[in-house]
Amino acid sequence: MKMLTANSSLTVDEIADKLGISSRSVYRYIDTFREAGFVVKKTNNCPKLDKSSHYFKDISQLIHFTEEEAYILKSAIESIDENNLIKQNLKKKLYTIYDYNILAETIVSGKNGRNVAQLVKAIENKNTVILKNYASAHNNDIRDRYVEPYAFTTNYVQIWCYCQDENKNKLFKVSRIGSVEIMPETWQNEADHRAGYIDIFRMNSEHTTTVKLKLNLRAANLLMEEYPLASKYLTKLSPNEWLLVTDVCSMDGVGRFVMGLLDDIEIVESPELQEYIASRLKNYQNKFPLS
Repeated sequence: MKMLTANSSLTVDEIADKLGISSRSVYRYIDTFREAGFVVKKTNNCPKLDKSSHYFKDISQLIHFTEEEAYILKSAIESIDENNLIKQNLKKKLYTIYDYNILAETIVSGKNGRNVAQLVKAIENKNTVILKNYASAHNNDIRDRYVEPYAFTTNYVQIWCYCQDENKNKLFKVSRIGSVEIMPETWQNEADHRAGYIDIFRMNSEHTTTVKLKLNLRAANLLMEEYPLASKYLTKLSPNEWLLVTDVCSMDGVGRFVMGLLDDIEIVESPELQEYIASRLKNYQNKFPLS
């Protein structure tokens, strides 16, 4: 159903190939949807569930999980006694609903849901939009942004857009958008659309730098509690020593974390991070001189 909801380019045979089933099975599913009251339309021989269907529930109203939430949920399920039948049923349901290892999604509702629906429509039709009254934490201002939206982060929390006035790709938080106005103009810079990388500290960029840190048990625990995805990049060296090797988009996220635990973390290999922290400490010293 999720595939047919957004389908605009796949034929029945191509859907069957992607799902690893026969074309006859796809037709049986489509017939079942019709019998259940859904409207199935075909455009250029590509079947699609029509959103005007009486029982249709828009994708933006479904319950999703962020990657961190899904990771924590998976960890919680794994902590249940191996012989517990509930554990097996929970795992089966989780992996039946989400075809990927862990699907990163979140709850989208209210104003955010309306904005997501508008952005989805704009992406499908390759239209530019105006993000009305966007509240930027970085620039500390509220203003309209004229952009080409082209990709959500997997949790619908952020949207990748190409900003024509800056000639660059940027990430915007959906929660900070007042409303979305779809413009009649279509994309002019599709060749430049590139979704950047988001690191474990939730920073984003098209370029990354590798950092290598040695953490004691306290720092490692705090890291995993605050940034659960970090556990994939941690290696246990001893009962009280962990090594973190990961790519970061900027020094801001990792720098803030390290500065809060200077006595618990050793920078093994990252001159950029060392320079960042030294500079910030110097600024703080100038701002708050000792009397």
